[in-house]
Amino acid sequence: MAAKFYRFKINLTDTLLPLSIQISDTQMIIQGNIVDIKNRTIYHGEITIENGKIAAVKATSGESKHFILPGFVDAHIHIESSMLVPSEFARLAVLQGTVATVSDPHEIANVMGIEGVQYMIDNGNKVPFKFNFGAPSCVPATAFETAGARIDEDGIEQLMAMPEIKYMAEMMNYPGVLFEDPMVMAKLDIAKKHGKPIDGHAPGLRGDDAEKYINAGISTDHECFTYEEALGKIQLGMKILIREGSAAKNYTALHPLISAFPDKIMLCSDDKHPDDLLEGHINQLAARALKDGHQLFDILQAACINPVEHYKLDVGLLKEGDFADFIVVEDLTNFKVVETYIDGALVAANGKAQFERIQAPIINQFNTSFKQAVDFQKKNNGKTSMRVIKVIDKEIVTESFDAVPTIKDDLIVSNTNNDILKMTVVNRYENAAPAVAFIHGFNFKDGAIASCVGHDSHNIIAVGTDDEQLAKAVNLIIENKGGISAVSPTQSMVLPLPVAGIMTNEDGRKTGQKYATIDAYVKDKMGCTLTAPFMTLSFMALLVIPELKLSDLGLFDGKTFQFVA
Repeated sequence: MAAKFYRFKINLTDTLLPLSIQISDTQMIIQGNIVDIKNRTIYHGEITIENGKIAAVKATSGESKHFILPGFVDAHIHIESSMLVPSEFARLAVLQGTVATVSDPHEIANVMGIEGVQYMIDNGNKVPFKFNFGAPSCVPATAFETAGARIDEDGIEQLMAMPEIKYMAEMMNYPGVLFEDPMVMAKLDIAKKHGKPIDGHAPGLRGDDAEKYINAGISTDHECFTYEEALGKIQLGMKILIREGSAAKNYTALHPLISAFPDKIMLCSDDKHPDDLLEGHINQLAARALKDGHQLFDILQAACINPVEHYKLDVGLLKEGDFADFIVVEDLTNFKVVETYIDGALVAANGKAQFERIQAPIINQFNTSFKQAVDFQKKNNGKTSMRVIKVIDKEIVTESFDAVPTIKDDLIVSNTNNDILKMTVVNRYENAAPAVAFIHGFNFKDGAIASCVGHDSHNIIAVGTDDEQLAKAVNLIIENKGGISAVSPTQSMVLPLPVAGIMTNEDGRKTGQKYATIDAYVKDKMGCTLTAPFMTLSFMALLVIPELKLSDLGLFDGKTFQFVA
């Protein structure tokens, strides 16, 4: 396919700016300081691009203040968690120098099945960006919650046969691997048959269990939250993805690995909310690593090279014959992006995407009716102790503790003085009684928040100080067939997410700004002290992450893998 060029100018008066010379409709030359990551050198040179590929790279005399390097790659992300459809995600990501993602469509798959995966592929194909989708391996994630779809071995075979599917997405069911569950092993065998990598998901797994998990053919993990755990997995042959997302932040614990094992490390966000994406992406993480003393080429190896080579992506690395995927940055300190190119086309320049937004269709599955305050009542069961979920800020793992229930009119209610608030998960796929438990860490004094982004089945999840406000927050989600909401005695706010109940097809920048407004209200007016209240909330129903979580079917212990209430 011939490359499209949006604008190129010959600038002969300022040789310190990147110099782009348009030769013909399909050929151009760009000059600047070339960052050769493989050979660990930087030199002034020029790159010749023909038909979207690099025809030549050569050193030249001259001077430039800008640097040309391969584009950044997010090695593991759920695009859905940006709350944007892929085409809108791309318009923000290219501004940060991201040219590709390794994208797990697990979230929409749990709502819409293979139809949802195809939606992501089709929408992503409409814009100049390289998404590299995987086949979701665990839909539903567990048998202990209600999801909207199921992908069995036949579904995995169907997906793996598609050229757009580059790998098997995270195998969350690590107990199934350890106990050699026939369906789990069959899915792994399908991926191996097609010669596609298998991603892992095994938080806290160590020793013999980790070795067995890795020996099943699983090659990566993005769930390590201690250095020792990550080191042990590397020593067993696994590659580690350092995750720094909107809620889960493991960089501080894991970043020494960048210098120790630069060929074994990749960088990822996993889940990135739209307001955070406006601020930065992998470029932001690379700048942070540089400030922490890591060597430039080790960082860029993890941020640009390793994902391309591990997943065999069709992404260029500034070599002759490669796709012309690269970025121009102001410096090698903050990695502020001046221009982004994909397949030789200018896709971002001076903070603006160079391709138009498209109108994405809406697909969804939402079949529950409005709730009343009485639906969230928790009757006094006479017990003197109850288990409470304890949130850990910047983590998706939780702890738990026992607390004395607060009783009013023979009902167990929130205790705002001790920050023990009522939490609920509401089945979105059919009418059913809400599951109710209690949680510590949100610190509301009066109000409630709710979201239909509730990993992994994306039922409605909410936390609040009383039943009336819980019902109000939940009903805003139901009214809009998806979204996030915040309510207090004086105000109600909602960001509708009509695509599968978890994404919007509206403008990405405006969505990021709307999200930031609600997020700020929850923190500044409602008193929440969490770094990312809605992202944290979204993981409180993720049963495969210990310790204690809540599904639409009840309170669940992620260590013993059983219901406890």
